[in-house]
Amino acid sequence: MKIGVLASQGAFAEHIYSLNKLDVEAVPVRLPAELKGVDGLILPGGESTTISKMLNAYDLMQQIAALGKEGMPVFGTCAGMILMAKQISGNNTTPLGLMDIKVKRNAFGRQVDSFETELKIPALGKEPFHAVFIRAPIIENCEANVEALARLKDNTIVAVKQEKLMATAFHPELTDDLRFHKYFLEIATGKVK
Repeated sequence: MKIGVLASQGAFAEHIYSLNKLDVEAVPVRLPAELKGVDGLILPGGESTTISKMLNAYDLMQQIAALGKEGMPVFGTCAGMILMAKQISGNNTTPLGLMDIKVKRNAFGRQVDSFETELKIPALGKEPFHAVFIRAPIIENCEANVEALARLKDNTIVAVKQEKLMATAFHPELTDDLRFHKYFLEIATGKVK
């Protein structure tokens, strides 16, 4: 299995490292030709406006959107989740429009308002997942075909799955817990529907 990691900007090296720890070939994707032969794609955290501009500048926006709509597994974290949404409230960033979700950027405030918390995520098992939120977005709304994987204590949805698409408002790549990456690989191989 070969997983591409969008390497325009953001925490792409950490995703590659996590995948390598799982003995999965991970390749950086900066140009359209580098999408050939990948079995899935990770869109990392970073700055969503900058990543969106880079996707357009390197002709990746339409190609990634088309591949996602054709069934390629895609996993977006933080800014990656913003880009996967159909709608972004209060922002003119053009998303890929892959997931039936509406997100709000920087929903918790500035950098100083970043936080970490333990989340119950039944899809990953009984052990809580240590989630790192950095200038994180939230999911304001999701359609009935979108499964909420994780919520904060106030019921705010922070992780979702829709068929072969998955997104988190937090950064699993910044922890030693590889369960989200494993779960994405199970989605990519069809072990999880």
